[in-house]
Amino acid sequence: MELKHTALREGRLSSFLRGEMKMSSGLVNRLKWQGKIFVNGKPEHNDYAVKPGDVITAALDEEEPDYPPQEGELSILYEDEWLLAVDKPAGMLIHPSRARLEGTLANFVLGYYVRTGQKSAFHPVTRLDRDTFGIVLLTKNSHVHALMQETPLRKTYHALTLGGPEEAEGVIDAPIARKALPSLLREVREDGKPSVTEYRVLERNGKLCKLELRPVTGRTHQLRLHCAHMGFPILGDPQYGGEKAMGFGWESQALCAKRLEFDHPITGEAMNLQSGMDV
Repeated sequence: MELKHTALREGRLSSFLRGEMKMSSGLVNRLKWQGKIFVNGKPEHNDYAVKPGDVITAALDEEEPDYPPQEGELSILYEDEWLLAVDKPAGMLIHPSRARLEGTLANFVLGYYVRTGQKSAFHPVTRLDRDTFGIVLLTKNSHVHALMQETPLRKTYHALTLGGPEEAEGVIDAPIARKALPSLLREVREDGKPSVTEYRVLERNGKLCKLELRPVTGRTHQLRLHCAHMGFPILGDPQYGGEKAMGFGWESQALCAKRLEFDHPITGEAMNLQSGMDV
């Protein structure tokens, strides 16, 4: 993959790489020693005098992953040369592990890149638990991934809960801490990290409630834990909802990453991605 920019001013090549092209000093140095920075098709040093109209190109090669590409169904919500957004189904892992190298979203995305002739990598910007479904945003190279780490994300989830809040909308402010090892779960605790979730009731149907959830903070298991803590656990969540949240037709947790809003790190365009799935 190549990052290109046509100069509109005069200046040293390094100023364009760090400025208009938003490259980190580490990336600039790595590409410089690899001879992968060009001006008008010729490799140049960082102090090269760029003139208006010159085309600057950086070759952003990625390392080969240590897991295989696979053919698999992929629901693409958005794609350009920098980003890929997909709908992940419930029950699918995001990334391979030592115990499981195949059948994950990463395998299927790499398979899609191979099929479409793209020399791109798998860099998740957002991650979902195995049983949470909906939007997962990926970047195709490490440079754009680094830019996305500095880009504010506005996430909206839909959840189906057993019971619901009395108020039509409000805020859950409950600090979250990790339980003692070897447990991987979290708990609401006074000495935990600040954790805030905004909610809005979308629909009530007998014992069930459909909520819109907006995580202000991004703690592990935050939405599941906050809902359970407030007395309306998410359906199908055995860890925090317990037996009373099981059944009701949900074999996995009824939590969907429904909407994702952010400014595109390259174009600056306001992005509003919507999942085709829902609870």
